[in-house]
Amino acid sequence: MTVFSKLVAGIALLTVIGLASAAYAGTTYVYISNAEDGNIGMYTLATDGTLTPGPRVEAGKLVMPMSVSPNKRYLYAALRTKPYQVATFAIDPKTGGLTLLSKAPMAETSPYIRTDRTGRYLFAAGYGGALVSVNGIGKDGKATEPIQVIPTARNPHSIVTDNTNHYVFVPHLGSDEVFQFRFNAKTGKLTANTPPLVLMKASTGPRHIIISPDNKFAYLLSELVGTVTTLSLDDKTGLLTTVSEVSILPPGSKLKPGLPRLPAGQGDEPRDVTNDIWASDLHLTPDGKFLYAAERTNNTMSAFSVDTATGKLTYLSSITTEKQPRGFAIDPTGKYMIVTGELSNTISVYSIGANGVLTLLKKYPTGKDSNWVEIVSFD
Repeated sequence: MTVFSKLVAGIALLTVIGLASAAYAGTTYVYISNAEDGNIGMYTLATDGTLTPGPRVEAGKLVMPMSVSPNKRYLYAALRTKPYQVATFAIDPKTGGLTLLSKAPMAETSPYIRTDRTGRYLFAAGYGGALVSVNGIGKDGKATEPIQVIPTARNPHSIVTDNTNHYVFVPHLGSDEVFQFRFNAKTGKLTANTPPLVLMKASTGPRHIIISPDNKFAYLLSELVGTVTTLSLDDKTGLLTTVSEVSILPPGSKLKPGLPRLPAGQGDEPRDVTNDIWASDLHLTPDGKFLYAAERTNNTMSAFSVDTATGKLTYLSSITTEKQPRGFAIDPTGKYMIVTGELSNTISVYSIGANGVLTLLKKYPTGKDSNWVEIVSFD
């Protein structure tokens, strides 16, 4: 082969590689866990907000919370029936397809899991066991057994790191507290910060917590009263301080404060929850300018503008969404929101306006008890 022909062949090979890369560069995939069906649905999200349904992959019952590794190569899904496990899936960037790699034990049934920012550890809030746990993640991306289990308080409901990966926060719905930990990314171990917790208002039910993009604030959703509390975050100490609070209920709402809900067959006799507040999830747009929060009893999604200097929220509007909305997510561009409903057979895609207003684009079929959304975008 001549030098020229080698050059031509090399250019041709690079062209093929470039075309192959272009085929999935900028592609965005959406994953929905369908708890009762025991599978995870995959969709491709186009730049105009259109969803194309793909295959559903078996995971196991009850598949619920999920988390994506920082390098976007792996999806972790918690299975909330005994024996409690976490499934590791490889993500194919060309197709969005999931391949089951392994299953590993978890310390307890967990409504929320999240990797640390190195992708070497997986945190879990052990709701039923009053504990938090840390699973290892191997170099092959597979989650391993728990390496640390810490007793805490009643009903831990979520667990997140700050953006520096130095601090971890865990709202406890049953004890109205947010536990504050320090995190050692070298060992994967959590230790209590000083003070170890933040006391919230009694009977509010702290549920989900998220961190602002600039790491200056945390936003805490309380399930039983439907409020979002802004807390300042000291990045030198990892401690939270309450700043302000807003209601996620639309003006004129007739809902009243609720009580913690127990699984069927546990606790007191069934009671009328028709008018109980039952908040579920909250998320910020990537630029931190808008916050959204879901409430399940009235099937609403409420929008707020964010004062990025003070962290304070201003109510904008509310819409009716999927029935009993438990989870939602915002794509990395900040243009679209995908919402699930535990009692719906569809998921909704909304566009997010420059003013934060949500506009329904279309509904798509989903599985039974769809409840968690993860979105992965390949640049």
